[in-house]
Amino acid sequence: MNLLGPRAALFLVFQLVTVVPYALLCLLWAPLPLHWRYRLTMGWPRLVIWAARVLLGIRHQVIGAHNLPDGPAILLSKHQSTWETFFYPAYMPRELCFVFKRELLFLPFFGWGIWLLDMIHINRSRGNDAFEQVVSQGQAKLAQGRWIIMFPEGTRTAVGAAGRYKSGGSRLAVRTGAPVVPIAVNSGERWPRKAFLKTPGLVTVSIGPPIESQGKRPAELAEEVENWIEAEMRRISPHAYPQDHRDALAQPAGGQS
Repeated sequence: MNLLGPRAALFLVFQLVTVVPYALLCLLWAPLPLHWRYRLTMGWPRLVIWAARVLLGIRHQVIGAHNLPDGPAILLSKHQSTWETFFYPAYMPRELCFVFKRELLFLPFFGWGIWLLDMIHINRSRGNDAFEQVVSQGQAKLAQGRWIIMFPEGTRTAVGAAGRYKSGGSRLAVRTGAPVVPIAVNSGERWPRKAFLKTPGLVTVSIGPPIESQGKRPAELAEEVENWIEAEMRRISPHAYPQDHRDALAQPAGGQS
């Protein structure tokens, strides 16, 4: 008997039932210092990751955690699923600041929570000035000891595909002087984008060595980040890139054509 459908339904109900009281609790502890608000609010993402493991059988492993620096950093990650948006703030040893459009603050429940966490929101109506908002807010967050996390592809990509990598995260790193930490994750294999059904199995999160931003052009840094992430994706999920395997087999000895 296929239990994927009932399990996915139970998981969805679990999220809906828990998010409302948690959002109300967020309002209650709003007067607390930011550090405590963050720690308490991150209880819900941890709860979701726990439920994904217990109800859906989605486990995870982290490779390269030793690469996380003891200092300012901008995390740039592959983005295949909603899973990592829950996992990163629940797992990372420092407070994370997501960069998002200001309109999300007006969403009931979810918007209340992120509003209280003092992350980086953008007023897109300000056009070209929007990036300067990111820089000014980003510098302040980094000075507070927090990390900034961005998804350079901008949106979730299908398994085995690569979106167009945008340079916003690299531009921010160059402007602030913070190193970039590239991250590969194959969460889409278990929790596909835009899909109700989810499958049990292992999600691998691979954290790469920090890439220095000082003295580099944004385009150069963005290319380094993309090259590391996409190469690592092929290492942790070779089955998702069969064409790369066929191309390698077709390559003459010595790599010459």
